[in-house]
Amino acid sequence: MSEPEVLLRSRAVTRVWGGLIALNKVSLELMRSSVHAVIGPNGAGKSTLINILSGELDPSSGQIELMGQDVTAWAQPRRARAGLGRSYQRNTIYPTFSVLENCRLAAQMRQPRPWAFWQDAQSCSLSNRVAIEVTERAGLSHLLQRSAGLLAHGQKRQLEVAMCLATKPEVLLLDEPLAGMGAEETERMLALLGELKKDHAILLVEHDMDAVFRIADCITVMVNGTIIACGSPDFVRNNAAVRLAYLGEDSDEP
Repeated sequence: MSEPEVLLRSRAVTRVWGGLIALNKVSLELMRSSVHAVIGPNGAGKSTLINILSGELDPSSGQIELMGQDVTAWAQPRRARAGLGRSYQRNTIYPTFSVLENCRLAAQMRQPRPWAFWQDAQSCSLSNRVAIEVTERAGLSHLLQRSAGLLAHGQKRQLEVAMCLATKPEVLLLDEPLAGMGAEETERMLALLGELKKDHAILLVEHDMDAVFRIADCITVMVNGTIIACGSPDFVRNNAAVRLAYLGEDSDEP
C-alpha cells in the first residue's frame, strides 16, 4: 500500500501577538482523500491557524509546505493559484449576482486573461464550463440564475464551497461551513464534504461535534494555541485530556 499523500503541512508554527502566544509550535499534516478537523474552545487558535495556512497571516516562526514546497513566505493569492482554497465563517458571496456569475468570477480569478480585455467575460467558455461543473457538484445546478442573496443560508454555504472549487484547489480550508445550518442543510453539506474528500485534502474547523465525529478521519484538538491531542475520532473521543479540557467531562467518568 502506498504512503498517504501529504498536500499541506505545518511545522512548529508559532504566532505571537505582543505577549500573547496565539499558536504554540503547531504541526499538522493534511492528506489527500481525508478530512482533518480542528476543534477547540473559543480562543484556542483555530482561526489564527487557518489564516496562517491560507497566507492571510504570517507566522512568527515555523514553516508551511504546500505539496512539498515551502510556501511560508508566499502571499494568499500565490498560494491560491498553487492549489489552496478556503471558505470563511461569514458569507463572502456577491449577493446581487446569480449563482452562475459568482462561480464564473471565481473561475476567472484562477485563470485571468488580461490580454482578452475586449472580450465579454460572460462569453469565456472555460470559466463558464468550470462554473457549471462546480455548481453541479455542489448541488446548485437547479439555481444557476438565482440571485445569490436570495438563497437559503445552507445554499449560500454550498455556493461558497462551489466558488472555492472553481479555483481548482487541491487543498480546501473550510472555516465553520456548518454554522447556522438546520439538520437538513447539515446533511447536504456533510454529503458534499464526503464527496469532495475523494480527491482533496480538507481542513475543517467546526463547532458541531456530532458532524465532526461523523465526517473527520483525523481530529486535532487545540486549547490556548497548543495541540493537546491528535488522532482518530475514537482516540480523541476517549482521550482524558480532551474530555477534561474541551468536552467538559471529568476524566474519571466512563
